Amino acid sequence: MKSILVTGASGNLGISLVNELHSNGYHVLAVLGSAKNLGMFDHLPNVESYVVNLLDSGDVANFMSTISNKSVHAAALLVGGFTAGSLHETDVETLDNMYRLNFLTAFTIVKPLLASFEAKGRGQFIFVGARPALEPNVGKDLFAYAISKSLIFELATLVNAQGKGKHISASVIVPSTIDTPVNRQAMPDADPATWITPEAISQTIAFLLSDAGRTINDPILKLYNQS
Repeated sequence: MKSILVTGASGNLGISLVNELHSNGYHVLAVLGSAKNLGMFDHLPNVESYVVNLLDSGDVANFMSTISNKSVHAAALLVGGFTAGSLHETDVETLDNMYRLNFLTAFTIVKPLLASFEAKGRGQFIFVGARPALEPNVGKDLFAYAISKSLIFELATLVNAQGKGKHISASVIVPSTIDTPVNRQAMPDADPATWITPEAISQTIAFLLSDAGRTINDPILKLYNQS
């Protein structure tokens, strides 16, 4: 049974992905940000939950040591945050917060796990990017968010360069607006039928983790639906 590490497991996408991977027969290591969510997957066999501060390198090191015998095959790194505002409206504190949430939470896992993958001779990373990081006309009004998410694409590119010839790869899922209760409340006049559902994203990630999915060479997958 292959083990998949999932960060951001308590979010809307994370919950969907954990359930999708469980239904596909994977052993899931679900990383949570708060102890209050520890029991949320107790009803699912072969799902283990851990509370980890991904911005604390010491906490991450302890976690990696704890799971060192789990033989992780892949990691889906879902943690992130959002804020609006143009460059003129962005201060250093906001930019730093987005950098920490959208990039550092991935980097602190990638660094030790990449070393583990290299030792095993295989491994896979799946990141979540953002459309504004690819489309400047949208990103200019979401400056800190777009800048921080753009680093995820660079991270995937460099991981792929590092993993070339070693059976190690990285992909970036780029969703449009995700159909969640929070987004429906924030955009009551929008048509959620044009958005992408957490379930559709989860199914795509599950495919990427399959033997057939690993043959895809393009590291960026845009899931825009009709938006």
